[in-house]
Amino acid sequence: MRRAWRKALPYYPLLPLGAVVAIVWANTASESYFRAAHALAFPVNDIGVAFGLASLAQEVLEATGPDGSMPSWRYVLLAVIGAVGGTIGAAATYSTYIRFTDEQILAQGWRIACGVDVFFCVALARLIFRRRSAVSVVVLMAVVSDIIALVIVSRRPFAATADPAAAGLIVLAVAVSSVFYRSGIHSMWPYLLTAGPMAWAGCYWSGLHPALALLPIVPFFPRAPRPLDDLRVDRHEHTRFAHFEAVFAYPLQAVAFLFGLANAGVLLRGADTGTWAVLTASLVGRPVGILVTGLIGEALGVVPTRFIRWPDLIVIALIASVGLGFALFLSTTVFPDGPLLAETKLGAIATLGGAAVAFGAARILRVGRFARTTDV
Repeated sequence: MRRAWRKALPYYPLLPLGAVVAIVWANTASESYFRAAHALAFPVNDIGVAFGLASLAQEVLEATGPDGSMPSWRYVLLAVIGAVGGTIGAAATYSTYIRFTDEQILAQGWRIACGVDVFFCVALARLIFRRRSAVSVVVLMAVVSDIIALVIVSRRPFAATADPAAAGLIVLAVAVSSVFYRSGIHSMWPYLLTAGPMAWAGCYWSGLHPALALLPIVPFFPRAPRPLDDLRVDRHEHTRFAHFEAVFAYPLQAVAFLFGLANAGVLLRGADTGTWAVLTASLVGRPVGILVTGLIGEALGVVPTRFIRWPDLIVIALIASVGLGFALFLSTTVFPDGPLLAETKLGAIATLGGAAVAFGAARILRVGRFARTTDV
């Protein structure tokens, strides 16, 4: 049983469970659910998500380092420009859809379409692909997309209005981490307990979303190379108490469950313009944006088509169409409780259909697990 649980950990199995509980609870005892969700919002979305993003950022850094699964800068650039293109495509599609309706009050909801459910997409990529490079690109693309989304929904632009003292806390956190790193400290605890609170306070004070807080200090954490398609959490380098992934492998499952519980609850009625706008932007706009930037990247010679073939990229783009939990989370930052929030939340849940489309495309295009020969 314990071995099976360890194998399931990289797929964040408690996230969908939390989402199902939230939906059932919201539709059977809505008043008590929304009270609980409101109480969970701050500790989960502003603190717990910071640890989740830090863990994924740690994996990305391990994959892009020596002996990782994404050592070429072309893979990194493909993922980054794909994230940017997907975000632009989703936002433009949403805005265009709303422009042709009579509900301009929904216009600000374009930010919801910028969200990618990073946990779900990573799990989906690991289910479909047997290729190290493809899984790595999905992880990095999802992380970069959600960083962009969190910056967009921050309370105010950091550079324009940030308090100098708040910016100073973030800079100080990076400086302290640098000192620890140069001093040869090989445990993540001094970084996390000293620089972490400073970075979080700086982000919160400045108006940046606190979920971004740990990202500036993650590059200083001790790490060991690991391909992102190696799903074992009990590998020798990654089991030390000083290693971030070893310490937070199980707590992050609780964070994933509470994230689904706090954000997925929505009354299953009231589908309207906001629902279809979010759904169209995610399932059409984002994949098209990713593929267009892929074409541009190929023209510029930066897409590694030798290892990431076009069928792979098509499936990657479809995987990234799933907004689900993160889009639900973003919707609560854009709209207050009411019909607009309910509409857009239903659209976010409906993006789960992108998973079925991705699986279907992978089967038709013979990608990943559906390939005729094992791709190594």
